[in-house]
Amino acid sequence: MAVELTPVAAPLQGGLVDAASRFFLDNPDWGYVWSNRDAILDATVVTVQLTFVSIVLGFLIGLPAGVAEVYAPAWLRVPVETVGVVVRAVPILVILIYMFYVFSVSSSPFIAATFALGLRSGAYQSQIFRGAIQSVGEGQMEAARSVGMSKLEAIVYVIVPQSLRRSIPGFQNEFTIVLKDTSIAIILGVTELLGTAEDLFLQQNRTGTALELILAISLVYFVLTVTTNRGLEFAGDYFGVPTGENA
Repeated sequence: MAVELTPVAAPLQGGLVDAASRFFLDNPDWGYVWSNRDAILDATVVTVQLTFVSIVLGFLIGLPAGVAEVYAPAWLRVPVETVGVVVRAVPILVILIYMFYVFSVSSSPFIAATFALGLRSGAYQSQIFRGAIQSVGEGQMEAARSVGMSKLEAIVYVIVPQSLRRSIPGFQNEFTIVLKDTSIAIILGVTELLGTAEDLFLQQNRTGTALELILAISLVYFVLTVTTNRGLEFAGDYFGVPTGENA
């Protein structure tokens, strides 16, 4: 059903549209950005997909690694810790190059970038989960064992659920880092936000629009980051460990 504008709102809306039109006409560089909004939107979708898949892959790597660093025997714990240290010490750019050009995990730049970002994220998520697991009191494990649970059952049903709730603040920071790191995938030709911006200002000799395009994608990154952080903050408040009056 169409909404009728009030006598005050109608001229206001018309004025805003006219002002926007004049702005793009008077600023051809911004007009060029606006005319390519569909390409920027498509690149935003690719960036979100790359971020989400990388975070999930990092979670699948990081959670078991974090548990292993706390509870695994030395023959497993030491290799896991060593691999984590090495991955965290290598720049993400180098990991991307190795994943695509050396190990050739996939002929698809998107999949290779996903593996690289996921592996790097997993190395850092392992430390988030390790710290969260260690923050759970030892009495929790003792209580679980005292009621007949095995060590594995105690970890799965008692320790991990509590540590996941405690890890939300750190996970929020990691999500933001992975989102911004997706821009590195430009070196593999992935058409995420930065890659699309580069393509747009290089084609038809539109290098004069580089600043406007970078500002536009920066705004997209800002909106994605703020939206994600607010969502994770809500999840943290809802699922977090009760404290104080809420305990």
